Amino acid sequence: MPESRAASTLDTVSVAASDPQQEQPWAELGLKADEYQRIREILGRRPTSSELAMYSVMWSEHCSYKSSKVHLKQFSEIPQVTPVGPMLAGIGENAGVLDIGQGYAVTFKVESHNHPSYVEPYQGAATGVGGIVRDILAMGARPIAVMDPLRFGPLDADDTSRVLPGVVAGVGGYGNCLGLPNIGGEVVFDESYLGNPLVNALCVGVLRHEDLHLAKASGAGNQVILYGARTGGDGIGGASILASVTFDEDGPAKRPSVQVGDPFMEKLLIECTLELFQAGVVAGIQDFGAAGISCATSELAAAGDGGMHVELDKVLLRDSTLSPEEILMSESQERMMAVVEPGDVATFLEICARWDVEATVIGEVTGNGRLVIDWHGETVVDVDPRTVAHDGPVYHRPFARPAWQDALQADGAESLPRPSGGEALRETALRLAASPNLCDKSWVTDQYDRYVRGNTVLAQPADSGMLRIDEETNLGVSVATDCNGRFAKLDPYAGAQLALVEAYRNVATGGAVPLAVSDCLNFGSPEDPDVMWQLAEACRGLKDACLELGVPVTGGNVSLYNQTAETPILPTPVVAVLGVVDDVTRRTPSAWSAEGERLVLLGETREELSGSEWAHVVHGHLGGRPPAVDLAAEKALASLLHEAVGLVTSAHDLSDGGLSQALVEGALGRMVGVSVALPGDPFVALFSESTARCLVTVPDADLDRLTALAERHGVPLTELGRTGGDTIAVEGQFELNLLELRSEWMATLPAALA
Repeated sequence: MPESRAASTLDTVSVAASDPQQEQPWAELGLKADEYQRIREILGRRPTSSELAMYSVMWSEHCSYKSSKVHLKQFSEIPQVTPVGPMLAGIGENAGVLDIGQGYAVTFKVESHNHPSYVEPYQGAATGVGGIVRDILAMGARPIAVMDPLRFGPLDADDTSRVLPGVVAGVGGYGNCLGLPNIGGEVVFDESYLGNPLVNALCVGVLRHEDLHLAKASGAGNQVILYGARTGGDGIGGASILASVTFDEDGPAKRPSVQVGDPFMEKLLIECTLELFQAGVVAGIQDFGAAGISCATSELAAAGDGGMHVELDKVLLRDSTLSPEEILMSESQERMMAVVEPGDVATFLEICARWDVEATVIGEVTGNGRLVIDWHGETVVDVDPRTVAHDGPVYHRPFARPAWQDALQADGAESLPRPSGGEALRETALRLAASPNLCDKSWVTDQYDRYVRGNTVLAQPADSGMLRIDEETNLGVSVATDCNGRFAKLDPYAGAQLALVEAYRNVATGGAVPLAVSDCLNFGSPEDPDVMWQLAEACRGLKDACLELGVPVTGGNVSLYNQTAETPILPTPVVAVLGVVDDVTRRTPSAWSAEGERLVLLGETREELSGSEWAHVVHGHLGGRPPAVDLAAEKALASLLHEAVGLVTSAHDLSDGGLSQALVEGALGRMVGVSVALPGDPFVALFSESTARCLVTVPDADLDRLTALAERHGVPLTELGRTGGDTIAVEGQFELNLLELRSEWMATLPAALA
């Protein structure tokens, strides 16, 4: 932390110019020697302590993407057009905005709050939700739902019992208080996340086309207003610096204060901001997240006319002893910054007062291309805002295929002992169903309000979350997030594509048309060439798949340094897919509910068991090549499922755990059993994790129509059996009683976390 609070002389621009050799704590703030030297070259002098604070947080890995920019830019090669039409806003904005028809647009984005959630699980997770909600709000949208892809260490690890309950309570506590339904996500356990959990948060918002707002400060003389919570000492460097270092074996080497959230203040901020939009008094807006005022001022100025003058001493504080540097670095939550025309300031402040939201004018837009910040009449910052917000370091870090990759891929699951005979298959199916990654997650999801606001159509444990957007036309959207880190470890190019197609397929099972992608790329240290190769391959794989599927990347997040000492997490490129639903009353549920219907498998099953849940749970094995990606088959399946809405009575994708787990979840959803006859090798049929597959039910009278539809789309169709009874019966092999199965499936998390 800069020591200017204790200094007897304020470090102004004039002081910096006259005292060029003063020692500065650039290394403690996370800057490299060459980065500090570059700042001096940009300014033509040493930075003031306030400028150093701004550059340090804005040039951090978390804020600047300095190690990933060179790989992320390829996403711009994907046409910014969805199956509905051109995107309204994309990469570079706070969140992507998509036209969904009828004059509506939706915005969605997923981000990370990993490191703060390890240090302080409740507040780290809670403020992760708060931050992504404000990103959505800043686009002019009303936030309508959240999701939470989570990764933890082994379920039986002591540290998991510390981190998981706090994270879940934080996600639920903040989202529930905001009145936002939590409609989906994931809870995954793996040894690699021990000491470095992943807490990703997604938010969806809705707006009319004409309500779109962008983050820019234009129009000389326009006023800059900071409104919301007061600025305190919490979270100084909490996301920007903490998320840009590697934890040692005892935890983070640096423990800056994690942000503290107030969801009730955020609720007021949301409603106040929406009324400000409706009143037409906002010319530009930016939420406060990582890097706080440093980020908001520099990004707004850089995206507009390039000039802004701020009087920092006008910022309302919770702690009057804060120095200028600390105010600039504070990541206190529930704050926004707006650009307002002078004639609208009175109305703006009046609306804020009505919502009991504090607001104060702290500056104005200028036309001189400089960001100038004063402290009690003395200039402590005078910079080109682009050098802070956009012109940070760009690293072409070395990367190469790891020396161990070939041996890993050669060690496939083919040689692992397999169950033979009905009883062994039964025990394997039951063991998988009760395993941490496949078991019932209601211990987690019951802490979330999934149906508040009254527009939730599908939520956990459905394949995707679905929301009604328009109550008259029943227009809706569907969202899913997915990633299998084991697949990405075996082949990061294919692993990113497998994350994409699983989310794409999960959206399609409900009957939605997939439109676009947001991503949260979680990897280890970028200073490790092995990790950088994984990141580069994942980006390349995601770009290639999006091009072929015709879904653009709207934006997202990169989280690096996710490792403990020398051990990185599994590469985890989480992918979120959003789709549009013409009529949510005609959606397809994930579980069957009627007896006597035909059970049909769509897609082709191959012997693909490397990286599978079977290999992981039964043998603790990771090796071989992941399931093959067939993008054409995924497109064909999605098209078929959309056309089959109203024809099929349920649809459940096949992914982790294969057909076995799909049967378990389909039967337990409404406690309706099923009897099946398996084609070929029953072990492969049950536990293979081949892609582009879906399990559907259909009444007898409609089977021929479904068969013809599958033929027209070129999707293989296999009749498996019928629904009904109180067991899962596999002909000639075994039976699983649903009550016994449900008991085992539901017991795992409560037993471990009680």
